[in-house]
Parts: sequence; structure tokens; C-alpha cells
Amino acid sequence: MTDVRPMIEVRGARKFFGPLEVLKGIDFSVARGQIVAVIGPSGSGKSTLLRSINHLETLDGGEVWLDGVQVNQTLARRAFEKHINSVRQQMGMVFQHFNLFPHLSVAENIAIAPMKLKGMAKADARALALKMLDKVGLADKIDAFPARLSGGQKQRVAIARALAMQPKVMLFDEATSALDPELVDEVNLVMKQLAAEHMTMVIVTHEMRFAAEVADRVIFMADGAVVEEGKPDDLFRNPVQERTRSFLKKFLNG
Repeated sequence: MTDVRPMIEVRGARKFFGPLEVLKGIDFSVARGQIVAVIGPSGSGKSTLLRSINHLETLDGGEVWLDGVQVNQTLARRAFEKHINSVRQQMGMVFQHFNLFPHLSVAENIAIAPMKLKGMAKADARALALKMLDKVGLADKIDAFPARLSGGQKQRVAIARALAMQPKVMLFDEATSALDPELVDEVNLVMKQLAAEHMTMVIVTHEMRFAAEVADRVIFMADGAVVEEGKPDDLFRNPVQERTRSFLKKFLNG
């Protein structure tokens, strides 16, 4: 029997920062192998939603599910820590800033998690690092240190590091927003390659053209809510909601 469960499912997600409600009952799901782009103005709750999927932000209401397992379960502290560490190993996360360890080589940055979390032998972890670096076009940088890399190269190493854990999904939080414009394309190319391999991905991005090219579905958020969602062609060319039309007009004409 075919497993038709969503890979990611968010049900009624609510989040407050003090009196401010930043997520107002969000519902959405991501099918296996689907690429979903999340767009919207600054402060709309996009990054908070993404961080809530792997419990970097704790929801005040609602549920998050990964491949049929509830991420934000109510458990005793030690049991929950074990549970969330297990879940996070199945979700690769790439942030705006690269978060590489400056005192470790590229190979060591990638190998450290498989060694510590999966008990992988050092030689095997290095071989895995080389394989992941080759995937992102940086095999020749295996022994380099982060200080010697460009911003685009650092972000590609960060992607390789996430992929080394062989995650079920990849989450990208404005992965190119901290890069100089000429370095954006090299990171986007890696993400396009992952899309071609049918990696399940949720991508928060401000790049409309990239979202249109790579996503199966686009979600437009504003003021902590999903305003509209649909296929890229439909949402970008013929948005239904006035809030979406207003955003796209300003963004695309700006």
C-alpha cells in the first residue's frame, strides 16, 4: 500500500513573542519530494514558521509532524531531548549565516555531526565529507578553513554539512540573503540540483524568480498568516488576493 502521509505537516501553528502573535494558526503540508517556497514581507512570520518545524522555536499552540511522527510532543524533559535530537537528525537546516566552526577545516565541519551523532568512524566521516563536497562542487576545498572561503563557498559547505546527515527534508532560511549578488547563483544552483533529485524542501526566500523556477508550490505569508498558496505560475501571474497582488507589485517593480 502506498504511503500517502505528508513528509511535513503543520496544524494550527501559533506563536507569540510577548503580546505579539507572529503565527496565527498556520496550516500547511509538504508532500514527499515536494519543494515549497515561502515568500512574504519582512516580519510576516516566515522564518519563525521554518524554525518551528524543527523546534528551534517552541510553538504556543498547534502541532508539527515529520513523516508521521509529531515533532513537538509533550514528554518529560529527558525523553523530549532524546526525541527532538532524533527528529532533528532527519531535518537539514541551512541558515542565513553559515555557522561554520572557524577553528575546524571544511572536512571537520562536515564530519563532526556524523561522528558524534551517528558514531561514524573518522575515516568514513571524511569520505562522506568528500562525497558531499563533491556534490556541491567544492571537493578541492576539503582541507581549507572557513576564513579562506567566499560567502558562497561557506554556504555550500553548510549545505554539504546538512546533507551529510542524510536528512529526509531540507529547510532553507533565506540561504542567500547574506551573500553578495554575484555569489547567489552558485548557492541557488546547488538547491536546484537538490530539487532535481526530489529532495523534500521548504525554502524561505525573497528571490521571486528562484521561487518560480524551483518550487512546486509557493506560499505567501503576511502578518503571521497564510494569505494565499498555489503553483508558481498561478500565484505569480494571477494572484487571487489583493494582499498578494500588492506585495508582488511592489517587490517585482521595486
